[in-house]
Amino acid sequence: MGLTYVDGNVSGPTGSSGPIRFLVDSGVKYTLLPSADWQQIGVTPQRTMAFVLADGTTIDRAVSECFIQLPQGESHTPVILGEPGDEPLLGVVTLEILGLVLNPFNRTLQPMRTMMA
Repeated sequence: MGLTYVDGNVSGPTGSSGPIRFLVDSGVKYTLLPSADWQQIGVTPQRTMAFVLADGTTIDRAVSECFIQLPQGESHTPVILGEPGDEPLLGVVTLEILGLVLNPFNRTLQPMRTMMA
C-alpha cells in the first residue's frame, strides 16, 4: 500500500501559506496544519477537542478553521492546529466538504458519488 500526497495552500485572517504537501489520510477526521503554517496565516484557536491516536493515547488539540485550496477544489474547513513536529494531514472532513474520496485501489482523489435521496 502506498501513500498519497496532495499539494495545497491555506489562507487565514492575515495571509496565505506557501505550498503545503499534505498526506491524504482517510483514517483522520480533521485536517492538521503544522504550527508554522497556521501561525503564518493568523489562525487562532476556537476550541479544544480530544483526539485518539493510533496507539490509543488521547491528546487534546486546539481546533479552528481556514480556507484550503487544492487542485481539486477549494473551501473553508475545520483544522487541527498542530504543534511543533506535526506533519500536514488532509482528513476526511475536508475531503467530504470538497466532494472528494480517496480511491483505495489506485490511491487517487476522485469526485465523491453523492445522492440526494
